[in-house]
Amino acid sequence: MARRRPGRCGRCGRCGRCGRCGRRGRCGRGGRGALLACAACTAGWVLAAALLLRAHPGVLSERCTDEKSRRILAALCQEYQGGVLVGDLCEDLCVAGQLRYQRCLYYERGKKVLQATWRGRPIILKSKEEAFSSFQPLSLPEDAAEEGGPDALEAELHLLVAGEVRNALGLELSGGSLGPLWPGRRGRGRRGQLASLWALLQQEEFVLFSLLQDLSRHALPVLGSCGHFYAVEYLAAGSPRHRALFPLEGATGVPRGGRGQARAVSDMALSFLDMVSHFEDDFAYRLHLCDVKPENFAIRNDFTVVAIDVDMAFFEPKMREILEQNCTGDEDCNFFDCFSKCDLRVNKCGAERVNSNLQVICDKIFRHWFSSSLGRWAIPFPLQRQLRDAVQECADPRSMARSPPRAASDVFWKLRSLLRATQRELQEAEE
Repeated sequence: MARRRPGRCGRCGRCGRCGRCGRRGRCGRGGRGALLACAACTAGWVLAAALLLRAHPGVLSERCTDEKSRRILAALCQEYQGGVLVGDLCEDLCVAGQLRYQRCLYYERGKKVLQATWRGRPIILKSKEEAFSSFQPLSLPEDAAEEGGPDALEAELHLLVAGEVRNALGLELSGGSLGPLWPGRRGRGRRGQLASLWALLQQEEFVLFSLLQDLSRHALPVLGSCGHFYAVEYLAAGSPRHRALFPLEGATGVPRGGRGQARAVSDMALSFLDMVSHFEDDFAYRLHLCDVKPENFAIRNDFTVVAIDVDMAFFEPKMREILEQNCTGDEDCNFFDCFSKCDLRVNKCGAERVNSNLQVICDKIFRHWFSSSLGRWAIPFPLQRQLRDAVQECADPRSMARSPPRAASDVFWKLRSLLRATQRELQEAEE
């Protein structure tokens, strides 16, 4: 579970020579010490490769092709026409031609992500698995519908859904209604509706997006579904290749030049801070982001930051369950970007996360913007220096270790104040 850095042997790239020396017989001639050295070096190389694959699973991702993507959607439509699955997007995809496949974005560990247009609107189709049959089938008592009719069937379904939400997110589904997870449709195709809903509920990201869609402007709403595929709004993801990490071409009111870029960066940074505060305080439990990188976020035209990939986002109860593992050192307690400490007295990781969303965002996003090369953003030098120092303080885990809640709060408000000052400086310069 822990993601560690490769050792020196993996970095130097010399381990391959052990294999070559063994092939030439040199290890044997060098004696037992040389043989042990070769074995240790080879083991280090294998470990480094394993850790690389853990940190970057996309290295062995399945090849993403248009041909296969079209076959996947064709199979989906065949099952829809056979009554196996349903969804409010199935008719447009399979019959009316209003939902059209555009291109394959990526496949990763079974997950399929496709770009399409729905009635002229760009969308993303997602599923955790390729085939509908890959999901665990729904098992409901046969007598539920016979004895109590649709109401009894829905009550039974509610119990199953509540259990799935508890397992996926660590949350208790309150009330007697399934809310945004289930529109409560009845009539023809009821069995297909239940089977389709159950396939969707086995996808943690669908559940999280569905629960957040009326609560957060920093999360994508679910637009609809067909079987096990669900649709969300298409937004261009960030990338380290972009100078500002995120594409700014479609954003409104971005003047050209360094000053315009600086305005955009300060707006995006403030939106990231708003998202941090929102995920920290506005739900019943804190929402932890354990995979922070530009590719997992996008910006709207008004510079609002949106989390577009939340496969590695967890509410507090689930986060504690994930972190509380056996350990022999602190590195064993690192779950991607979410860290805890190893209690060596009992060899158990602490259930409480010791870093924070803010700290990781400062490290992986803000450092790129507010570094020593900040002059490119046309921000006055004194403000540049203050921002750079505040970001370094925020990103440094040692500064937070002294008093985590208070330190995080102090640096949050310091950054917010400096970014507001940056906006005022840039506004005055434009006038």
